This record gives sequence, structure tokens and C-alpha cells, in this order.
Amino acid sequence: MEYYKRFTDKALDARLQSAGAVLIEGAKGCGKTETAMQIASSVVRFDADAQIKIMMDIDPGNVLKGAVPRLLDEWQEYPQIWNYVRREVDTRKQKGQFILTGSATPDDEAKRHSGAGRFSVIKMRTMSLYEKGWSSGEVSLAALMRGEAPTSEPVKFELGELAEKTTLGGWPGLIGVSANEGLRFVNDYVTLIAEADLSRVSKKKRDPYKVTRLLQSLARNISTEVSIAALSKDTWGSDADLDDETVIAYLSALERLMTTDNLPAWNTHIRSSSMLRKAPKRHFVDPSLAIGALGLSVDKVIADLNYFGLLFESLAIRDLRIYADSNGGKVYHYRDSHGLEIDTIVEYANGTWGAFEIKLGISAVDEAANNLLRLAVKIDTEKIQPPNALTVITGNGFAYRRPDGVNVVPLSTLTE
Repeated sequence: MEYYKRFTDKALDARLQSAGAVLIEGAKGCGKTETAMQIASSVVRFDADAQIKIMMDIDPGNVLKGAVPRLLDEWQEYPQIWNYVRREVDTRKQKGQFILTGSATPDDEAKRHSGAGRFSVIKMRTMSLYEKGWSSGEVSLAALMRGEAPTSEPVKFELGELAEKTTLGGWPGLIGVSANEGLRFVNDYVTLIAEADLSRVSKKKRDPYKVTRLLQSLARNISTEVSIAALSKDTWGSDADLDDETVIAYLSALERLMTTDNLPAWNTHIRSSSMLRKAPKRHFVDPSLAIGALGLSVDKVIADLNYFGLLFESLAIRDLRIYADSNGGKVYHYRDSHGLEIDTIVEYANGTWGAFEIKLGISAVDEAANNLLRLAVKIDTEKIQPPNALTVITGNGFAYRRPDGVNVVPLSTLTE
């Protein structure tokens, strides 16, 4: 199977030059192992090699012997290996010794000894539109954040085509397959989370029916700030609400599986008397999982354009996170007590930031641009710098800068 280059390739190469071990974390099926295999000289598969249990019982240090960089795939199956790697890095005093990949985060006890100074951590997401060849890459996020005006050729996705791409998501294993095959994949993915994976990472049997209902509730509320209480009521019904602590435990397990990828609120300085809201927006690691959780089809997605708009927002945020990660950026959302809401804020370590509204249809561009301009006025520029970019991301059209300074950029023209 052809390997599609990932932005993580560049990050992994750079991290191996500066750290003894690199940990790649990401959801099951996002492509961690294949990316690591492009540079690894030897590999240990903790989830597939029957000899590993014997080796770990007798002398775990032997597992680390081999050509470097040595890939320790699904290392969390034997989380005690973390400390052996840490000590081995200290002993060898060389860079680029190990790559660890994992699709679940072990509990804190498993990593009780810090890897500071030995490990570098990369968070890997599913593939962006650009990595899958579905974006022209004519508009660079980094260039937008430098204040450059975007340009591109017109793009035109029919709703059906865009719904199919959302259904297939960024899963490397779905490259070249039909939308129906993609639907089977995400349906099975969600089923396995409910029936096996959540109980495994929780180390406690979880009711698959209840897990499925929670996943469905998260899917219905994708791209929103739905509360724990609302999720509880939506999942189990008004006559059988689950207590908040149990809901939090389920959500924590989903985060450890890297199934969910919530968007935190932006904390910044504003001039107005508005209070900033702190609740995160709920997202899956890939919006296709919402489609799988609800058992939707491409036709059903198209039939509900309001919901399709929320899925498109989640798709765009996934891509913005991938592109921002490549340049050390972080992604947030903004909402204040006076009702102003901005879908995405991208902020770099040097203080450069930009605001993005995400609209499936180009008819909503004027309203979105007005929201961005309202935000720019609210910012206290004596404490933080003005935005370098105000941008509306759309499903179709072409990239340009409006007379008011707001950029309009189709998602399928973006890259890092």
C-alpha cells in the first residue's frame, strides 16, 4: 500500500535529532505505526508478538536491544517499559534511540517517573484534506498568520462529494475506498470502542449500551459546548440520569483512547465587560466517528444541512489543528457572555494569532465576517497584539481578501 506523506514525518525526524526517545500518541488507525516504520530500523509489536510477554517477565531490558531507532509499537500494552526506556536513554546518552507509538494513554501510575529530558511527545491526528490529496494547498495557514492575502483557483464540491469525504474522514486505511466501505469502518470502530476498548482502558467493565448512547450524544452535540449534565440527561433519559462523576469517568476514558479531541476556550484580554466562557467544545478526533456513532448515511448527512454544518466545522478544526501543529501553534474557540462566538482561534508561541469562522455555505460569509470584525474591536491591544488574520473558511468558492480585510478561504485550498 502506498505511503502518503504526513506532516508528522517532518516532526518525527526533527524530534529524533533532539531527544533520546519520541512518543507518538494518536487514535487507533490514524497511521502512527506506518509513519514510524518509515524511519525505524527495528520494531517490537507489543500487541501482536506472542514472545513479548515472556521477554517482559524475564528481562524487559532485552526488548530494547536492536537497531535504532527502535520502534516500540503499542507500548501501553506493557506500560512498565516506559521506565526501562527512560533508564536506557540515560545510559546510552545518545539521541534518536527509540520511537514509542500508542493508541491509548496509560494511567498516571504507569508513567510515574517523568520522561522530561528523555522523551519528546508528538500528537498525531488523522489525515488532513491536504495529506489525502483533497486540498490544493494554494493557501498556507502560516502565510495567513503572517498577514498575507490569500488567492486560489475556484473550487467546487457538490454537497454529496463533501459529505462522502467527511464520512471517509482522515483514516489512512480508507484511502481509495467507497463511502459505503467508509461507513462500515466507522460503524465498526465505534462498536469496538463501546464493546471492548473503553472497558480495557478503564480496567473496569463498562456497559456497551451506555457507552454507545454517550457516543451518540457526543455525536449529536459535536462542535458545541454541551455540558456534563446535558450529556447525562441526553444519554440516559430524564428518568434515569447518570451522576456527573460517572459521566466524567466515561469521558476521561474516551480521552485516554484519543477518541475525543475537545477544543479548549481561549483565555485572552478584552476591552469590554464581557466575561469569557471557559467550557470546551466537544469534538471527536475525526468527525467521521460522529457519523458512525449515529449510523448515518451520506444521504442523511446531506438531508440535515444544520448538522452537516457542525460536521464541517469539526472537519475544518481538525485540519487547522494539524496545520497549526506543524508550526507550534495552538487552536482554541472563543465565546463571551455577550453572545459573541468565534469558531476557532489559532495562536502561535510568539503571540501571533488569528480568528477563523467556519461556514459550509458561502451565503453565511457576511455574517461570519461581521463576527470576526466585532472580535477584533473587543481585543485589548495594549495587552496583546491585534490579529494577523481574520478569515472565514468555506466549503466552496475561491480564496480572496475582502475590502474590510477579512479573508475568505475554502477548506480545500488550505495547507500548513
